[in-house]
Amino acid sequence: MSVLPDVLAPGLRAVVCGTAAGTKSAAMGTYYAGPGNKFWPTLQAIGLTPRRFAPAEFRDLLGLGIGLTDVSKYASGPDQAIRAADFDVPGFRAKILAAAPRAVAFNGKKAASVVFGRPTAALGYGPAPALAGFPAVFILPSTSGAASGHWDLAPWRAFAAYLA
Repeated sequence: MSVLPDVLAPGLRAVVCGTAAGTKSAAMGTYYAGPGNKFWPTLQAIGLTPRRFAPAEFRDLLGLGIGLTDVSKYASGPDQAIRAADFDVPGFRAKILAAAPRAVAFNGKKAASVVFGRPTAALGYGPAPALAGFPAVFILPSTSGAASGHWDLAPWRAFAAYLA
């Protein structure tokens, strides 16, 4: 059984993809539940949600055309604790192809690195190179409190502008 359920449906505006559920998120059974995580205030700040949602309301994003998933569905913890064997890139790609969202946003370089098969240092923030058969892809600064040294709202704003 996956740590967190996928929040996916056909025809979404966007799917936000993380690496794996964080420790607090796994314990609470909700996405982006860590006390320092900026995910929920960021969605409101960039206009993708009309108000700041609580982590427990994660399923309500579907009504706004936004889905959630992770590249690793059966492991949890900080990015550095997730083993290579814990990632399911083919399963992730299949889910995205089935849902056919307008765009996919990676919440942090680690998830994008795993899917693209490239080191995080080789990836930049913003629109990413096209993946065959995939919707538009954006790589965004991680909202995790552990990644605050790399925080920049501008790529998130560009992502929201693309969806507008």
